[in-house]
Amino acid sequence: MDNLPHIERIIAAIFGVVVFVTAAVALKNDWRSVGLENAVFKGMLGLLALGAALGFFAAIGVVGRA
Repeated sequence: MDNLPHIERIIAAIFGVVVFVTAAVALKNDWRSVGLENAVFKGMLGLLALGAALGFFAAIGVVGRA
């Protein structure tokens, strides 16, 4: 059970990368679309990518340390 925090951090780092790449690719594919609904969608994808990047950095110990 001593390895459980390390396993959780590894899983969080892996899924952080997966979510970031998925959001970035979707944002790239939708970048030229116009309209208010598409602008909101692009904003949400950007925030999702930012949150995934922050989650990845927290998992590897770059941010979130006191």
